[in-house]
Amino acid sequence: MKNITQDMKFRQSLLNYAQKHGVSKAARKYNKSSSYIYFWKNRYDGTLESLTKKSTRPHSHPKAHTNDEIILIQNMRKRNPNLGMIELWHRLRKRGYKRCPESLYRVMKKMGLFEKKPKIKYISKPYEQMSHPGERIQIDVKVVPKHCRVDSSIKLYQYTAIDEYSRLRYLGAYNEQSTYSSSDFLKRVYAYFKRLGVKIECVQTDNGAEFTNRFTTTRTLPTLFDVTAQNLGIRHKLIKPYTPRHNGKVERSHREDVKRLYSCHTFYSLADFDRQLAAYQSRSNNIPMRPLNWQSPKEYFSSFTLQYV
Repeated sequence: MKNITQDMKFRQSLLNYAQKHGVSKAARKYNKSSSYIYFWKNRYDGTLESLTKKSTRPHSHPKAHTNDEIILIQNMRKRNPNLGMIELWHRLRKRGYKRCPESLYRVMKKMGLFEKKPKIKYISKPYEQMSHPGERIQIDVKVVPKHCRVDSSIKLYQYTAIDEYSRLRYLGAYNEQSTYSSSDFLKRVYAYFKRLGVKIECVQTDNGAEFTNRFTTTRTLPTLFDVTAQNLGIRHKLIKPYTPRHNGKVERSHREDVKRLYSCHTFYSLADFDRQLAAYQSRSNNIPMRPLNWQSPKEYFSSFTLQYV
């Protein structure tokens, strides 16, 4: 694609040829219309700068605001600096202004009559480091991709619980994403960590209906998941809406599951999925991780518990 300098040189070459051999021959040679050549011929004064393509934007518009209207708007705004735009438009109409609110908004914006509010930079809350296993467990659900299911009519869901301190995970296979499945999974997670000698203090989830009624019509009623957590003595913490990064550890682990499990495995039934998921859980808990000083979650978890044996 030609840049501006090349275009200018091209037009100069075209005009020099037209001056020597005529406009018709130049039009055929350079594949340009005669009107194009005459247009630039009238503008050409012998310098390359005169062959610069100027803006085609019109200098005025037949429906543009008149000077009287602009002065009226400026004076009204000066006398009422804190007045809302609609109320300002209403007062202008009483003084003969006949434009619509949209036109008033555009011209006021162009004139810089709106007060620019400074943007408040979002400062993220510093991450709260966990001091021991079980202090907080992140729980989330992943839908098994369609290409992994041999029978596309069945639905499969992976429930994931990850300990924020050690990254130790517990996985569950279910055929529905509901508060009943979430409640059953929480009981299994509680029993799993209890066998390891750890009591769960807090579970953190997103605002899905399988965990909370926060964004449903029955928001005041606790879900079965809430009731189960209360009965087990576990605090249920919800993340800020539309901020999955607050559940970053479990979300990141799901990305690894896509690469390690769902890219190369297929499942014939819920029982088959449960069997393969149990084997994959053992594998993922024995993979070294950089945040754990290149220890696996299982090794990091064991090193902590051995300190207090």
